[in-house]
Amino acid sequence: MRRLLVVLVLLALGAPASAAAAGGVSAFYYPWYGTPELDGSYLHWQHEGHFPPTDIAAGYYPARGLYSSADPALLAAHMREMASIGIDEVVSSWWGWGSPEDLRLPAVIAAARARGLEVAVQIEPYEKWLRSLDVLEADLGHLRQLGITRAYVFKPFDGVYTYDIVHHTPTTFRRLCAKARALRLVCAPSVGPGYDARRVTGDPRVLGRRGGTTYDAMWAAALEAGADRVTITSYNEWHEGTQIEAATAVAAERSGSRGPASSPVEGRYASYDGAWGLTGTKAGRAYLVRTAVWTRLFHAMRSTLATAQAAAGTR
Repeated sequence: MRRLLVVLVLLALGAPASAAAAGGVSAFYYPWYGTPELDGSYLHWQHEGHFPPTDIAAGYYPARGLYSSADPALLAAHMREMASIGIDEVVSSWWGWGSPEDLRLPAVIAAARARGLEVAVQIEPYEKWLRSLDVLEADLGHLRQLGITRAYVFKPFDGVYTYDIVHHTPTTFRRLCAKARALRLVCAPSVGPGYDARRVTGDPRVLGRRGGTTYDAMWAAALEAGADRVTITSYNEWHEGTQIEAATAVAAERSGSRGPASSPVEGRYASYDGAWGLTGTKAGRAYLVRTAVWTRLFHAMRSTLATAQAAAGTR
């Protein structure tokens, strides 16, 4: 399980900051899920005393059903979907050498590049009390050998991103980007549809989806702030309810013996019903469809800016 982060930063490996600011859209991606059929047991779906497949560690239920991130067909479907809605870069969660996420990274890279997507990693806070600059340097060297040229980490280098969509609301983006530009840093604020981790961690904080208006407000603020890059929290972080991947409402089988993390949410899983006035299957895919709208706007804005800058440079 990952923590909510405050202000994180973007490190370009072997590439100038301008390359990181190329006007792309990135989505945080989690390759940590598993099923008995492919992995010998459920991975992540069972966290905090939950009992898949009916009772899972999430407030929403994936429309695809419970899947394994080790499934090549699943990876191909995810990458095809992200590419189709205008996402340029997959930011894969990474928990250190030899972790399941590290072992799965080559397959993520191959599947993403087959769809023309760039791949970066988010270096998570594993062994955070022991990590030194030497350890980080070794990590980055290992990732560079896999062809990773960009990583999102905790130390300030080439830019800033926010990840935490509860703490960093749309009202903070303009100030964040202004400060980043003043320091010649890339500004890559994170947008997301909402947050609800009650079923998994018991975290009482909830950022409601409000029929899609939460997502729209964050995207609008990112564009208004002149973001160099937009990062999406997230494509499939089901534990925290930040996912834009399609969901479906199903009945939840509850039991009082299944641990304290199970108690805050009873009955049916939450659905996306009401998002932009949609219900059912259409609502289940609503955040993917809406993302495509916003990525088109963002890419058009960046293209117009680049044209204007080029024209100014020739005068």
